[in-house]
Amino acid sequence: MEPSSVESSASFDLEGYIGNYTGHAKVSRLRFISERVPSVLELEALRMAADEVKKGENTALYTEIIERIGGRLGEAYLLDKNWITKIERESAKRLEKLELELNGYKTNLIKESIRMGHNDLGDFHYERGDLQASFKCYVRTRDYCTTSKRRTRDYCTTSKHIITMCLNVINISIELGNFIHVTNYVQKAEQTPDLQDPLVLAKLRSAAGLAALENKKYTMAARKFVEVNAELGTNYRDVISPQDVAVYGGLCALASFDRAELKAKVIDNTIFRNFLELVPEVRELIHDFYASKYASCLHYLEELRPQLALDVHLYDHVERLYEQIRHKALIQYTTPFISVDLSKMAAAFNTTVTGIEGELASLIMDNQIQARIDSHNKILYARQADQRNATFQKAMSTGEAYMRDTRAMLLRASLLKHDVMQKSK
Repeated sequence: MEPSSVESSASFDLEGYIGNYTGHAKVSRLRFISERVPSVLELEALRMAADEVKKGENTALYTEIIERIGGRLGEAYLLDKNWITKIERESAKRLEKLELELNGYKTNLIKESIRMGHNDLGDFHYERGDLQASFKCYVRTRDYCTTSKRRTRDYCTTSKHIITMCLNVINISIELGNFIHVTNYVQKAEQTPDLQDPLVLAKLRSAAGLAALENKKYTMAARKFVEVNAELGTNYRDVISPQDVAVYGGLCALASFDRAELKAKVIDNTIFRNFLELVPEVRELIHDFYASKYASCLHYLEELRPQLALDVHLYDHVERLYEQIRHKALIQYTTPFISVDLSKMAAAFNTTVTGIEGELASLIMDNQIQARIDSHNKILYARQADQRNATFQKAMSTGEAYMRDTRAMLLRASLLKHDVMQKSK
């Protein structure tokens, strides 16, 4: 998507939106937004990203952002070479110290310290922006979290250590876009004995929901997001905000749940309702959809579209989700009626008669609506099944099958009676 396609995002409240995130998630979203918005908002996003990155130790990312700013924000946002030199020198010393400590722990076989040493190295590389090195360090602790008769290295002695390792790998994998690892390590964490911490469960369900969303498994994504505990709150803002849970879960549920499931798992879900309260537009469009107020529902969806186009996880799914939601609304509208006036239906969906006729024709061709269109009178007629003819055809088919089976049994009995059979050579 080019910046020109999101011109309506010029009024986007960037500061309010990005305040929902911290750490790497904040920076990655600011960088993503800066690539898809008009120049004024682009500079604001880059300025906020530069300020956030300079709080940490990722000199490579800082250099990249400053180069993109290109001096357009004045002297305050020119490349700070002194800061880079200072951070590089301090980081080199810290890395040397961590590696020496880890080697000492391995020599002395201090089990808990070895696990912590790998973890500290993973944290160091994560702050420096070397995600692959960080991933390797966190994954190495997997061996130390596995007790086996053939292993003497069981440096991770509690379920808490295993869960910590899994969450670290999950966070890195989400940032790397490797959602296969996300799914695998969510499953590993869920299989850990004594997993009862509601916050950990909320984080795992959120991560599983993101993985399902990325794989376009919208039903699974919706079920994971609506199961997220209220304990998540603002405790996972370095990955996902509670507002994201409401938006992702609400839209995926609308696109994939039937009416009964939507009512039970979303509208009547007191826990998920707390998330929906954070995003009133999503709450209202869900209630409007269920109440068959389609014009209002679609209006809310269109208002949300510019913001959703700037969401790093959702942007690639907006069109598909919107299409599925609209198709479900059209099917839901036509189902109860024998005939539907296309003019009234077009008004209900805030579109033209020609437009609604084309959409219905497409759904009929896909066999999602059992109906036919009277193009002259602009009326949709439901195809009524001929129950009498269907019953007659079923009876004839059953009779023919009975006759066929009977003849086969009589033939077999006759062959056995006359000792006619095929013998192997």
